[in-house]
Amino acid sequence: MIKYLLAHDLGTSGDKATLYTIEGQLVKSRVFSYETDYFNNNWVEQDPEDWWKAVCATTKEILNDIDSKDVAAVSFSGQMMGCLCVDRNGTPLRKSIIWADQRAAKETQILENAISQDRFYRISGHRISPSYSLQKLLWIKNNEPEIYENTYKMLNSKDYIIFKLTGEFVTDYSDATGTCILNLNTLQWSDEIIAISGIDGNKLPTLRPSTYVVGGVTEQAAELTGLAAGTPVVCGGGDGVCAAVGAGCIKEGTAFSYVGSSSWIALTTEKPIYDDRMRTFNWAHIVPGYVAPCGTMQCAGGSYNWLKNEICKIETREAKERGISPYQIIDEEIAQSPAGANGLLYLPYLLGERSPRWNPNAKGAFIGLKMEHQRKDILRSVLEGVTMNLNVILGVFKQYAEINKMVVIGGGAKGKIWRQIMADVYDLSILKPNYLEEATSMGAAVTGGVGVGIFKDFEVINKFIKIESTQQPIQDHVEKYKKMIPIFDESYDALINIYEKLAEL
Repeated sequence: MIKYLLAHDLGTSGDKATLYTIEGQLVKSRVFSYETDYFNNNWVEQDPEDWWKAVCATTKEILNDIDSKDVAAVSFSGQMMGCLCVDRNGTPLRKSIIWADQRAAKETQILENAISQDRFYRISGHRISPSYSLQKLLWIKNNEPEIYENTYKMLNSKDYIIFKLTGEFVTDYSDATGTCILNLNTLQWSDEIIAISGIDGNKLPTLRPSTYVVGGVTEQAAELTGLAAGTPVVCGGGDGVCAAVGAGCIKEGTAFSYVGSSSWIALTTEKPIYDDRMRTFNWAHIVPGYVAPCGTMQCAGGSYNWLKNEICKIETREAKERGISPYQIIDEEIAQSPAGANGLLYLPYLLGERSPRWNPNAKGAFIGLKMEHQRKDILRSVLEGVTMNLNVILGVFKQYAEINKMVVIGGGAKGKIWRQIMADVYDLSILKPNYLEEATSMGAAVTGGVGVGIFKDFEVINKFIKIESTQQPIQDHVEKYKKMIPIFDESYDALINIYEKLAEL
């Protein structure tokens, strides 16, 4: 009898349900999209009922020709740093304010007046920022007091689905880190942050490990999803941290990078990395006893996509005619430009920047453009600029941990030319696994298997992933980038005042 693990990855654009055998074989996956409301300049919300509809629809479709009793566990990864207020019955009181929302600027200032950035960073592992759940809950308290008063629990996306399946209000440590209310050092809700913020700590869900079996699927949820009643539901974790498991980043010595619209570099350590300039941050890891230091930039693959849409319209038309990806043609052109793009630099700040700059007013730029530069140099400089920006994050981590290789996942990891640029800029071996876009759900599935005791520990991830190719650094390129990287950083610093002036226009 084949046993299966079902994982749901609740992302920004939709829910991806993925089914694996307990031997690590991907059986099938299904995606159900839902809407995101963008309004008032920087407000971003989603309807949690859309999450539930997506989970019901994808689960039924996944189990269409599968005996639901053969599903050993269902687990989750989910978008983090959200704020969903529900009443005692678990009914949403308003739409969820999701991670991308930046409305809580005043609440951020209130917190900064009450506690130093450094103290907050040392407790929570994160800066004070409107991105996080705490500030969003404070915004609701200050602007929608009736909703705040009627709030029984504040949940994240996966927590809400767990409630719908089991009736329990819980969250795991990784998602709790994204609230900025968790004390990362004790894995308990921080009494100090609760006190200085003025929120009601009773509105926070129960904390559990990612591998915790919350309960079984209820009869009502079984009817709606097609799961068997009693199927174990395992907490899972935040999407970024589940991706660490899916990339095999489960112990010290390995870093991984997710290269999508945004991109991050993370690693696994026993203790948090507290950067003196707070350029990076820390999550509680899915794997017990570890943390996941991380740095996320805003516009990585987003820069590449902008390049395709705005600069490479000719390549896009040609690709359509040839029936191939535009990126394949772009990569062929990039390969014709030498390392360093003949001295052209690209600053990848098309959406401001989070880590490592933490400057919402930062702007993109090409620097060093000359008449002799060709199209291929411009294209190459974009990938190099994104990689050099990520290298700032990596440089922080190299001060605190030994890193000898990096696994890359996400859509941006498909291109060999970009992986080689990464190897040369980072001066590291770059490893490409067999699954690039399933790492997050795979991490959730393995977490479910560990939770119900099918797997002894997280080392089993090595049954799921296989390294298909490795890019080694080319020493001549490494030396060239070593000369360019300081100029890249100086270019950003030189333009800080210009960014501020542009923001005032």
